[in-house]
Amino acid sequence: MQRERGISLIGLIFVIAILGVLGLIGAQILPTFIEYRSIAGAIDRAKKDGGDNIKAIQDSFNRSAEVGYISSITSRDLLIERNGGEFDISFAYEKKIPLFGPASLLMEYEGTTKKAGAKKKVE
Repeated sequence: MQRERGISLIGLIFVIAILGVLGLIGAQILPTFIEYRSIAGAIDRAKKDGGDNIKAIQDSFNRSAEVGYISSITSRDLLIERNGGEFDISFAYEKKIPLFGPASLLMEYEGTTKKAGAKKKVE
């Protein structure tokens, strides 16, 4: 007699439950990641639009924040540093996502307009 192969009903319910929990967590994480990408795009635009004026950089970020529904940070939360002849803009923030009861998920986001791998000249 051949032995039957496949998943049992209890195994199927268990797999569906795990996929459901992962789906719910993913549905809560996705909007925070989309907002992070919007903030990264907004600081890039602010750097291009603002030129060498800090107030213009902040105003440009505020316009992008209104359009992109950015609520986690404001232009006052940006770190704007002069790097040679231009400004570099950085940000960092945390987003706490409540899961159930006392359990929550903490997402730490950060970004910058600094060129990766750029080295300072040594003279």
